[in-house]
Amino acid sequence: MRGPSRIERYVVARTMSSVGVALAVISAVILLVEFVDLSRDIGIRTDVGVREIFWLTLLRAPSLVQVLLPFVFLFGGIGAFVGLNRRSELVAMRAAGVSAWRFILPSAVVAFGIGVLAVTVLNPVAAALNGRYEDDRAAVMRNYLGDVPQDVWLRQGDQHTQIVIHAKARDTVKGFVRLRGVSLFIYTKSPTGAPIFRQRIEASEARLMPGFWQLKDVREAAAGQNSVHSDTLSIRSSLDAESAMERLASPEAISFWRLPTAIRLTEQAGFSAAGYRLRLLQLVATPLLYAAMSILAAAFSLRLARLGGLAGLAGAGVGLGFVFFFFNQFAGALAKGNIIPLFAAAWAPTLVALLSGLSLLFFTEDG
Repeated sequence: MRGPSRIERYVVARTMSSVGVALAVISAVILLVEFVDLSRDIGIRTDVGVREIFWLTLLRAPSLVQVLLPFVFLFGGIGAFVGLNRRSELVAMRAAGVSAWRFILPSAVVAFGIGVLAVTVLNPVAAALNGRYEDDRAAVMRNYLGDVPQDVWLRQGDQHTQIVIHAKARDTVKGFVRLRGVSLFIYTKSPTGAPIFRQRIEASEARLMPGFWQLKDVREAAAGQNSVHSDTLSIRSSLDAESAMERLASPEAISFWRLPTAIRLTEQAGFSAAGYRLRLLQLVATPLLYAAMSILAAAFSLRLARLGGLAGLAGAGVGLGFVFFFFNQFAGALAKGNIIPLFAAAWAPTLVALLSGLSLLFFTEDG
């Protein structure tokens, strides 16, 4: 099997170097914007210093960076190929009989590999840091201007029983989920699948322990019966602290490896898991998306500099990247509204970007 040639390794190195520069610039902008935003929201507290705000910014940054990684490959690729073109290195390569496909495809393969790492490694790390960010931010703002009501709705169940949980406030204490002002509505399923109300439980506090809810100051009332008071009560739970917090988070805040479990538990509880399924499909398509962005960047940058219009063509590539971003958001919104299939919403933007880049390359190379 033939390994990459020196020219291919050189182009890949220049491309990844440019991608690294684009990543550094975009990350710096994200850090600056997020720091200013947090300073405006949290900096009103006199006991919160710059160090705490900067720490929260660092926790939040990976989640924002992964959203913009496709632009990193697009901008980095355009910068690398435009630089090679202006220095006439691409002209020399073509004069030596090297096809554009020989130095574009290795860059796309490397981008694909980085996409796999981004999904399997960066995404779980970003999700974990985002959870830590939410906890630390809540701790910083706790008791400021009084407790702010945070209505929480959870649902758990199996084939026989469904429990709807409502709470007026929540927080996380040393890894345990704690709800305050809790109401539990317990239903059983009839043979036809219809829910039948069985019991209501009120509690001043509910803490999620491994395998069960620990309730305090409890008042139970079955349908058609008087209420019964007890100091404590345990209710079996199919949730753990992580999955409970995932129910309160957006699909983007759940790691790639946890999404299948989130889908199963959500559907088991009787909810629609369309948002989680869409997110999972989008993550699966991410490596191909990065490769498509690398190809698209090359396609908009291979026009010979002596022919003119290179800057305009590169600018059009940047503009197309923003069009792709809005198209991706629009497709996701249509899928969540059950207007188009989830698979189409997840893969259509990636395939459009890939086919656009390949079409432009075929036109440029083969006329």
